[in-house]
Parts: sequence; structure tokens; C-alpha cells
Amino acid sequence: MAKGRPLIAGIELGGTKCIAILARGPDEIEDRVQLPTTRPEETLSALEAVLDRWSGYSALGIASFGPVSIDHGSADYGHITSTPKPGWAGQDVGRRLAAHTGVPTGFHTDVVGAALAEARWGAARGIADIAYVTVGTGIGAGLIAGGKPVDGLTASEFGHFRPVRTAGDDWVGVCPYHGACVEGLAAGPAIQARTGTPGPELAADDPAWDLVADTLGQLLHTLVVTGVPRRIVMGGGVMVGNDHLFPRVRRAMTRSLAGYVALPEVADAETFVVPPALGGNAGPLGAVVLGAQALGAELSSSFTAA
Repeated sequence: MAKGRPLIAGIELGGTKCIAILARGPDEIEDRVQLPTTRPEETLSALEAVLDRWSGYSALGIASFGPVSIDHGSADYGHITSTPKPGWAGQDVGRRLAAHTGVPTGFHTDVVGAALAEARWGAARGIADIAYVTVGTGIGAGLIAGGKPVDGLTASEFGHFRPVRTAGDDWVGVCPYHGACVEGLAAGPAIQARTGTPGPELAADDPAWDLVADTLGQLLHTLVVTGVPRRIVMGGGVMVGNDHLFPRVRRAMTRSLAGYVALPEVADAETFVVPPALGGNAGPLGAVVLGAQALGAELSSSFTAA
């Protein structure tokens, strides 16, 4: 073990479960604890109990479901903001756990965390400018440029832009805010609401998949034209395990772009749009990177994905 690598506590706070990890990287994980995401006080207290059990960590990183406030100058920095998840809107996550541990703390979205981990150790290893897209209970995307999150007024919410609808499809969607936004049309709950069947059980030749792929292809089009990603990693419960979906989404992206971004990296869609390599540890390991960045530490890039 390399003693120069800092030990970091990382928390991925998801909408249905939380993963707390104590690690230096994917090949040096000292502990990993999974907890259900229930009521805020119950969940945060359980996470604090895990952190109290651990010792020797130099920093904490938190990768949270959102929307979240990432503006350090804002009074609600570190809070979950307008989430539809009952009880969690307005909850202080970042500052509460930072105060509890007393160590430097990094805070960002779960998709940015996963992007940082995949860029450092996973499917985009060695690439400083990437996007990570999660397609599961919700849809989100995180952009990384120069190894750092692309930040501004707030965290990006690419899952909530309104795509061009497929001709003849007037289904209203399920997003409580926007109806037929990307998340409202292509996330797991949308697939089940439209078809009556959960995504993992839906036949690969069901025509609903073409509608999902068309929507996700437009999301990737949007990411490409930001000019940031040199690779896009796609994970989440809808993508993982549905291998037939990747070729459809790649074709939909290419069709939507219509040759406009004429770069070889984008043209080779099979290497441009890829599945994650870190599996279920992408989010918590991303939190470890956020903690290390808060500490000002440089984690070794010599790790290999487990």
C-alpha cells in the first residue's frame, strides 16, 4: 500500500439507496456500507453513524441525487433543492455532514461523481473531458472538463430538456414538472408507465425501445454540441443489462447530429458512447475523488478498475 495516498470517506446519496465507502481508490477499499434512503433524518443519522465508526480519513466526498445547490457562495450550498422525493426538498446534506466530520468536504451531484471516477479509473481513464449519463429512476448527466466539474450557477439538469417528439407520439410523459422531458419519456418509471412492464423485463424487440433510444440520442446530441466530452459514459439501471439499447442510442445520436460535428472521435460512436467500467462503485468512488479534490490531494492515476 502506498502511504502517500489519502484515505477518503465517500458517500453516494441516491434516491433509493446510499453507499458509504472508505477508500484510497478502487483497489484499496477498506469498507463499503449500503443503506436504504428513507426519511432524511433517519438516513443522514445512519450515515453519520457509519462515519463515526470509521477513523483515519482525511476528507469526505458526497455525490448526491438532486437537484442540489453547488454554488459555494449560496446560503443553501450543499442542500438538495427542488426534488420531488418526499421530505428531501431543502435538506442540508453537505454542510451537515461536513460539520459532523470536521474534515474538508467535497459536494456535487451523483452523476458528476460517477464522471470523475470513470475518468480517473474507469471507462474514460486518461480522458480529462467527458460526460457521464445515468438512465435509471431519473436521468442526469455530468460534464467534466480538465478533470474538474463544469460548474456555474447550479448543477446541470440535462434530463429535463424537452426533446423533439417522434412523429405520431403524443404520450404525455411522467415528469411532474415537465411531462415529456427526457426523464419523463425515457427513465425507468416512464418506460413502465408507457408499457406496463419494467424496463428489465421488457422484450428487446418492443417498439417502445425505439422511442427511448430516440430520446436518449437527442440527449447525447445536446452533450456533444456543448463541445466538452471526448467520450460519453452511459450507466444506470435502464442502460446496464439492456445491451441492445447501446447500438440503438448510438445510431439515434448519429442520426440526430446529421454530420454536424464532423470529428473522428464522435464519428466512431462505439468508442465515443460506452458503458461504465466501475459498476456499482462508480458513484461512491466519485465521492472519493470529490473528497480528494476538497483536500487538494492528487490521487494516483495508476489504479486499475476492479
